[in-house]
Amino acid sequence: MASLPETPAGALVQGAVRLLRRVAGLLLAALLALVLVSVVARYLFATSFLGADELAIWLHVALIALGAPLVSGSALAMKLDSLTGRLPPAARRVADLLADAVVVHAGLVLAFGSMAAIALIGGTSPSLGLPEWVRYAFMLFAGGMTAVAAAVQATAQRGARHALLAVATGIASYTAASLLLAEPVGAPSLVASLVALAALAIGAPTAHALILGASLAIPFGSLLPEPAIVQNAVSGVSGFLLLAIPFFLLAGGFLTAGGLAHQFVRLAAALVGHWRGGIAQTTLLTSVFFSGASGSSIANAAFGAKVMVPALMARGYSPPQAAAIVAATSLLDNIIPPSIAFLMLATAVTNLSVGSLMVCGFFAGLVLAAALAIALHLTARDAATPSARATGKQRLLALRDALPALGLACVVVLGIRFGVVTTTEAAAVAALYALVVCCAMRSITPRGILRVLEDAAVETAAIGLLIAASAPFTFLLAVDQVGDWATQWLAGFGSNPVMFMLISNLLLLLAGMALDTGAGILLFGPLLIPVAAAMGIDPVHYGVILVINLMIGGLTPPVGMLVFVSAGLTGVSADSVFRACNPLLLALIAATALLATGAVLWPLL
Repeated sequence: MASLPETPAGALVQGAVRLLRRVAGLLLAALLALVLVSVVARYLFATSFLGADELAIWLHVALIALGAPLVSGSALAMKLDSLTGRLPPAARRVADLLADAVVVHAGLVLAFGSMAAIALIGGTSPSLGLPEWVRYAFMLFAGGMTAVAAAVQATAQRGARHALLAVATGIASYTAASLLLAEPVGAPSLVASLVALAALAIGAPTAHALILGASLAIPFGSLLPEPAIVQNAVSGVSGFLLLAIPFFLLAGGFLTAGGLAHQFVRLAAALVGHWRGGIAQTTLLTSVFFSGASGSSIANAAFGAKVMVPALMARGYSPPQAAAIVAATSLLDNIIPPSIAFLMLATAVTNLSVGSLMVCGFFAGLVLAAALAIALHLTARDAATPSARATGKQRLLALRDALPALGLACVVVLGIRFGVVTTTEAAAVAALYALVVCCAMRSITPRGILRVLEDAAVETAAIGLLIAASAPFTFLLAVDQVGDWATQWLAGFGSNPVMFMLISNLLLLLAGMALDTGAGILLFGPLLIPVAAAMGIDPVHYGVILVINLMIGGLTPPVGMLVFVSAGLTGVSADSVFRACNPLLLALIAATALLATGAVLWPLL
């Protein structure tokens, strides 16, 4: 949340924020310990703890609920605020008020929807012996505290009058959705989509915009009343596979905080630093190494902005060019395994194998990396002279120092690929591995460990809230048979898979310009992958192409999350970084076209 005035009330709120972060971090530590104990019991003692997996899922839901109030006012809110930033001051104030009202409305939906669901839900978990309504009590806390946090944040940033108006507007829209009855429409999902898009346009967080859309579709004949919205949201984040996300975030956090990521930089510089545009090529290869251990493009972009941008600028690249290189190369983290994007896709389209996605993503990532290497070679500045070629001894020393960090990638990729452990177990082992190595090297302090746990917990809440909000939205699209409509519409262009691939790639590139990658995956994955399969395209191959297209949206306005991260930490304007990204964007699009062609031709070979 934004900093608050230094008053007793402000200090109280900041203390509450710290407490929530601390509890969420400790809850994540407990979740990691539970999964690791289960892994040890299963593989070393050939036994298991009854209810351990279900308890882990419930703890994950609780973790998302605890962190949800911290999301809307943070950089993790996934806001489309570049449009509102161009508005006149008076219009900007109105947009900000409405965006805050959206968060209040979404919080009320979760809170009152949870209360209704608790009254309706019966039964007891057979393995835990706990009432099933407990999970919905977590969401009751999340909704109530989200509404309160929105009011506090609005007060801190824009004053009490603005906050009162935002809360009143949110309550009014919530009441209208609950009490009014409009003329039913043939496709309530269309109403939900239009409302969500309008909310995104005024700068509301993506997850809250989706909840608002599902809520305001109720008066127009939606089959999802409030309790069902909450039930779908809770079910959406109640998969064991999703536990891999916080563990991969932890592994990447320990990797960075413990200094292991710097060993990647040394190794990359020893291998490619003497090439034309050597420091840019070093940044690229560092991202490839980092990708094999993290799975989070935003984490890579943040690391690159702090470490690689100064080095790029020192070798002749302008600040926008340096930030653009970091942003473009960070895209690889969600393509080269482990990839949080692939985990989200496997959740949205349940018949996709995570292992197959990661194998395919590994080769696709190498193609994208090669395309970026060529682009960096061609666009290298004369001032960016390469370093002297490293000797064989220097390369061996750099490799030796990087082995602990490289081992993290081996634990994850090989463990999943050969079926030694499940994806979630591999992620947990990777987090433990990174922590143990950092502690053995004495490169991280207890305070640093706690900070990594807290940051990963809040990031988990942001991703989990987005998945939860997308679940009822996806249900509405399925009920209205939007997938069938998309199939029929695409069939109008013929059953040619080449034409389908071309049209869907253009659609996904445009969607990536307006949607966060996670939201795009959760919304378009269930719609387009079945159509691709019907066209004879391997769904795993198409899934990788889908993720790549949406990730390219991280480099394009107006959303451009990777650009905003690298630009914000570098201190340059996002517009200048967007312009500097153009040559790298062309290389990525060309590589995507090559991969798409291969996906179409693969069944014919």
